[in-house]
Amino acid sequence: MSHPSISPLQARLSWSLLALRLTVFLVMLVWTLDKFVNPEHGARIFESFYSIKGVGEIAIYVLGALQMVLILAFVAGLAKRWTYGIIFILHGASTLSSFPQYFDAFNNLLFFAAWPMWGACFALYLLRDADNRFTLSK
Repeated sequence: MSHPSISPLQARLSWSLLALRLTVFLVMLVWTLDKFVNPEHGARIFESFYSIKGVGEIAIYVLGALQMVLILAFVAGLAKRWTYGIIFILHGASTLSSFPQYFDAFNNLLFFAAWPMWGACFALYLLRDADNRFTLSK
């Protein structure tokens, strides 16, 4: 049963935004955990997609720790303007850094999943004030 002051549309919107927030978090969580489980992979990502060579294991761990703090704040709905915005920017950088893969689409199909996720990040940022289901801030 919903709260009497919340319209059915508002209720559906808040559930939809929660679903987006949780699924974006899930992807970001796996990417973050990868930095701890396989830091060499993280270093190869920086070299291959961002042209940053020689990123050491300690740097990958530090970036992973910072990313973990960010995504936990994001999934909790804390400081939404900042956390949702940073998630949108980081995922956008990741999506755009993969641009050469899009020209060989049929050998890189999974890269295309980044675009709707980036759209979800954008929607979450724009609708952050309406994303209030199971958040720790308004």
